[in-house]
Amino acid sequence: MAAESFDDQGSSKMGRARQQMRRSAKRSHVIFESLQKEIMLGQLPPGTTILELELANRFECSQSTVREALMFLQTDGLVERLHHRGTFVADSRIEDARELILIRHDIECRGVRRVLSRFGPFLRKELEADLDGMRAAAKNDDEYQLSLHDRNFHLNLYSAADMPTVRPILRRCLIHNHRFKILNSEPNRGLLETAERHVAILDALAAGDETNAVQALSHHITTIVDFGPSILTGDAEKPEPGQ
Repeated sequence: MAAESFDDQGSSKMGRARQQMRRSAKRSHVIFESLQKEIMLGQLPPGTTILELELANRFECSQSTVREALMFLQTDGLVERLHHRGTFVADSRIEDARELILIRHDIECRGVRRVLSRFGPFLRKELEADLDGMRAAAKNDDEYQLSLHDRNFHLNLYSAADMPTVRPILRRCLIHNHRFKILNSEPNRGLLETAERHVAILDALAAGDETNAVQALSHHITTIVDFGPSILTGDAEKPEPGQ
């Protein structure tokens, strides 16, 4: 009986520890999402100092929970954590935005053939749900929610390419493309038009047209920020043979 009682107590302690870990992880994710939104919308501008103690008081949690959330933000490149200097909101520069768009362009356009080989009713339904989410956010004038659904659209689409090692790179590109666009857009820009720009991509994929799908994606990606009609030149928007 004593051994059973000891085992029960040990199991109970382990169970409570697991529950605490789950609560902490959930809490840190809530903090991460809240800070990501504030950084994306410019409510926490580039260069802002982030203090763990202030955030711990604000969110009524431990500094270790805040630290975990900041590590997620650092992984996405939204904050910089400098030894002996603290944590700062990362910059959002046109040079970085341009390079990330070019990387994103290559990733998504090169993946079209693999996506088409797996494109079916289930994926189409997922992408249409993302599009509906964008439309609803646009009608509510909620640019951040539109950004979330927009990024989800492209990540769900690329998931069909079945290249999980590349997907996190695309995710980071999307985050910074959207952040730069939001921070540098004209006030009251057409959010619904932003959502509807995805229709041409869906139509080309549904038709199984690789050439049009690449062109639709290429135009969509390279005109995401006000660099003019496209940040590519000449025939760069046209798919290469066999792409």
